[in-house]
Amino acid sequence: MTARAAHASAFQGGFADPVLNAQAVFRQVMNALARPGTRTAFEGLTKPPESLFASVGSIAATLFDHDTKIWLDPLLSQNEAVTGWLTFNTSAPLTPQMLDADFAVIADSAALPSLESFAQGTQEYPDRSTTLIIQIGALEGGPELRLTGPGIKDAASIAPAGLPDHFIEQWAGNRTRFPRGVDVILAAPEGIVGLPRTVKIETGS
Repeated sequence: MTARAAHASAFQGGFADPVLNAQAVFRQVMNALARPGTRTAFEGLTKPPESLFASVGSIAATLFDHDTKIWLDPLLSQNEAVTGWLTFNTSAPLTPQMLDADFAVIADSAALPSLESFAQGTQEYPDRSTTLIIQIGALEGGPELRLTGPGIKDAASIAPAGLPDHFIEQWAGNRTRFPRGVDVILAAPEGIVGLPRTVKIETGS
């Protein structure tokens, strides 16, 4: 994509109705994090540049603003169309430092950094941590994972396609740091699944 095309695409594909669309997405994201394992779909509310899913674009347009620092993985940070779109539609500053990020967006899930590389919050202020938005191939079709914990009656089952093999081990370490730690949103083209730090993830049924 040329620089001119990247610049032009930054002004396209945002919310048609910013207030109503953002309110709807905010409720859906909060529901996904309050009910881990629940699949939540967004109905084409944004059309960001290639490499950024529409579901992630909708979350960004809702939760990112001039007070939130965003870290993008190399696949996204080197894409001028993506960085331009995010800047225009959210006003959020980009940061090269993972520990400074309020949100991190990872498009290359195979190269997911260590969860401990991001801000973990503190015992007094656990909310001062990074929320990771990880793009994956699909919400179904991968190895089955069993979820238990707050917001789940008995147990929930998900099978996300595209998570790296080391994610479960990393998540176990993340959970032991509670109330510190990161929260994760798994994002696919068809929607999202929320994984708050309180949830326990095990392989198999």
